[in-house]
Amino acid sequence: MSISADTLRQHLQDPAVFCCRRQKGTVIGPGDLEDPSLFEEMLASGLIALDPRGLTIGQSLGKTLAADCEALTAIVPAMLTDAPAPEAPPQPAAPASGAIPAPTMPAPGMAPTPAMPAFAAASPLGMIHLEIGRLENVKIDFPIGAFPFPGSMPPPPPPIPQAPPVMPAELPAQDQVKRVLTKKYFTVREVALGDRTAFENGVLTLDRALAAEARKASPLVKELTIDVIRPDQRHLYTQTIMDICPVSTKVQGMLGEGVSHVLDGMVFMLTGMDEAGVQVHEFGSSEGYLDEKMAFGRPGCADEGDIIVRVHVVLERNTGMERRGPFAAHAAQDVIVQAVRNVLKLTAEPLARETVCRDVRKAGRPRVVLIKEIMGQGAMHDNVLCPVEPAGIKGGQKNVDLGNVPVMMTPNQVRDGAIHALTCIGPATKEMTRHYFREPLVEGLAEDEELDLIGVIFVGSPQVNDEKMYVSQRLGTLVETLDVQGAIVTTEGFGNNHIDFASHIEQVGMRGIPVVGVSFCAYQGQLVVGNPYMDAMVELNKDANGFENEIAGCNSVTPADARRAILMLKTKMAGIPILPPEPKWDAAVVARNQAVADGAL
Repeated sequence: MSISADTLRQHLQDPAVFCCRRQKGTVIGPGDLEDPSLFEEMLASGLIALDPRGLTIGQSLGKTLAADCEALTAIVPAMLTDAPAPEAPPQPAAPASGAIPAPTMPAPGMAPTPAMPAFAAASPLGMIHLEIGRLENVKIDFPIGAFPFPGSMPPPPPPIPQAPPVMPAELPAQDQVKRVLTKKYFTVREVALGDRTAFENGVLTLDRALAAEARKASPLVKELTIDVIRPDQRHLYTQTIMDICPVSTKVQGMLGEGVSHVLDGMVFMLTGMDEAGVQVHEFGSSEGYLDEKMAFGRPGCADEGDIIVRVHVVLERNTGMERRGPFAAHAAQDVIVQAVRNVLKLTAEPLARETVCRDVRKAGRPRVVLIKEIMGQGAMHDNVLCPVEPAGIKGGQKNVDLGNVPVMMTPNQVRDGAIHALTCIGPATKEMTRHYFREPLVEGLAEDEELDLIGVIFVGSPQVNDEKMYVSQRLGTLVETLDVQGAIVTTEGFGNNHIDFASHIEQVGMRGIPVVGVSFCAYQGQLVVGNPYMDAMVELNKDANGFENEIAGCNSVTPADARRAILMLKTKMAGIPILPPEPKWDAAVVARNQAVADGAL
């Protein structure tokens, strides 16, 4: 076991022994050396043998291997290309002028000198020898120094010269991988309804009886139907698109680490209305022909080739605008998704691909944080945070119930489905559950080699202004304690939540932290509030006229938007001036900035 960085300084004078096999050219660091606290046991068992020519840990650090070396080998100078020079034996210093030399003991048999009393030399062994004539055959030996006779004490032995401890050269800081998440993808070629739930030979079969089982999730669910929409069947009418949800399940570890299985090539789509025929939506509804009402390929939407399993829910009359209504619809769908997760855990299907996601502390790079403002105004404005299963419901907490206060997550937790979106705001700006599963800003910042993304903060947008300020102040305090050098603040939707959005940016900026804002504004969502720290803004609008166009996912964050935001943050952190915005939204400005970002990144 290699020596830990915490105990390195305690062992600089201990022998240096390789913990593992090392190749020629290795620059020796703490991770290459065996822990000296284990030497006693290893010596007793014959695992290692120390070499009298061996170097200490302090002498070995930072040196370069001249040849391959096996594990548990003591390091000697001949192994290194830059071995430390051998130390010359110490020479006695000449006495200073006028100094009285310390008395020295004569060699055995040497006659006493004038400076030395006769009794000090009485014994060739350096002992005081007394004979008492009145007691026959009694001899007593006293060690020299037992009595304080002048000159009776031998001089102290010369001090053993101690070379100053060899401190390791300044070791380069190393990145630290905090946790690893492996997402294993399995391809779905076909989806069918049947009499059981199974995944075999690329075919996902859904038990028809799951519809009746899902209705039991809540008494508010009055009807529930399941059907399959293939890519060539999308010109069909659909009710409001409430959510797009991926299918993923934990196989090993907790959310954000270990192994997750994911279905590739299919998604669930939740739609809803109430018994009176009222669409379950808030600002704008996306009912209509599916091929016209979804921006396919956006991070939160179905991709062009995806098979869509539609779960349509009819809720109790007048509950579509209450928190309990939309949540009942999502909980009902999750019953069906969980049945698929259960078979996916045990799938024997061939692996299509896998992605490995790492939470890494990047040494020497500026620390940054991503702040995502999510809806928290009650009714359908809500989200489930950190469920047990990726993109699930059970075990999670709603941000409204948590008071909308900031919640920190790791990038891997977000990428593993730590958010299930319940929000039904304007369809074009809505970040659906699948969006968080592959959030472009999380992906972009986590993989950027110039920035150290320390985490993602989710903060709700309350309804009442006093609560907005309370939550925003808590965010400012949290960001301050994180000691970051930069931040990006995003928000979905516009209008009421722009009050929080502006306050979040102010709370970060007033602490001297460069901050970039990301939002849909354009014509319809123009900011009605502002502050001096809102000088670096990234526009999300993709509508030609600058409006909420009721196309699901159209005006959400894309990888291209993420590149602009990341470059804007780097620019601001570097102190490079950012030109003020045009008085009105101008798509040409966005296009020019996008060209610069694409070229730079």
